[in-house]
Amino acid sequence: MNDDISWPTLAVILAAGLGTRMRSLLPKVMHLVGNRPLLGHVLAAVEAADIDQCAVVLGAGNRAVADYLKQVAPSTRAFIQHEQLGTAHALFAARAALQSHEQGCVLVLFGDSPLISPQTLLQLRQALIDGAAVAVAGFHTESPGPYGRLLVEEGCLLAIREAKDASPQELEVGFCNGGVMGLRADTCLWLLERIGNQNAQGEYYLTDAVAVANSVGLQVTAVEVAEDDVLGVNDREQLHAAEQLFQQRRRLAFMQSGVSLMAADTVFFSADTQLAKDVCIEPCVVFGPGVSVGSGVRVDAFRRLENIRLEQPQNEGVCYG
Repeated sequence: MNDDISWPTLAVILAAGLGTRMRSLLPKVMHLVGNRPLLGHVLAAVEAADIDQCAVVLGAGNRAVADYLKQVAPSTRAFIQHEQLGTAHALFAARAALQSHEQGCVLVLFGDSPLISPQTLLQLRQALIDGAAVAVAGFHTESPGPYGRLLVEEGCLLAIREAKDASPQELEVGFCNGGVMGLRADTCLWLLERIGNQNAQGEYYLTDAVAVANSVGLQVTAVEVAEDDVLGVNDREQLHAAEQLFQQRRRLAFMQSGVSLMAADTVFFSADTQLAKDVCIEPCVVFGPGVSVGSGVRVDAFRRLENIRLEQPQNEGVCYG
């Protein structure tokens, strides 16, 4: 395996969706998980994976998202998708970034997938380094339902079959499309330019890059990731599910780092919460944004903390109530 991780990498985050199923005036990617916008979680994963460059595709008139980008990721390039004509069309809106990124890897992410991990991004990049022209993130599930199926044979991804178009045999496949995709930079634009819109919706789908690549003999592969990593948020129910999964991850991570949670399921964290080792959290504590807790501090039950740093005075045990 080629483990050269020095390949320059461009992440393009698609964040132009209208999010009408959220029933909200707030852009979908600005809804919060762990008191951080969905898009902010994806940006954080890109930064944690040491991705060289990042671009975000916005919808026309999406001022709130543009302002947020300027605040938290000022070096990120923003592009506008003026019409909603599919995922390939959205990626093509960032053509200027793709043209200037002639070598290396392009990772295509979604601004409404807040649980994406840096490890997933690195897996996709490694698949491209190892020779794939297209790498698709997939997950196994016992309830594949409406998900597109990844049809793999002898290690090669032959097709992504939408559930409505799948045969009964294909519907039995439990390996599903996670949406997130990697493309080699030197063939990315060539593939995009050959994706058509001959479908019922008249849209340009990025998943068609698999068929285009296969038709000319380019290597296409599927990379297995955790289902949670590619969870998309399209409505309030999925937003709630993402929040619960985020909290579970944070609780486990803190306990593994040396924090005691007396009733873990009753403690809620923000994405930027910082807890040192030997912190003890009593039941029913909510961490709002901007909280840092030093080593040895005990936080009393039934409290909400926000924009505060708690420290233990030298040689004293402290309980913050």
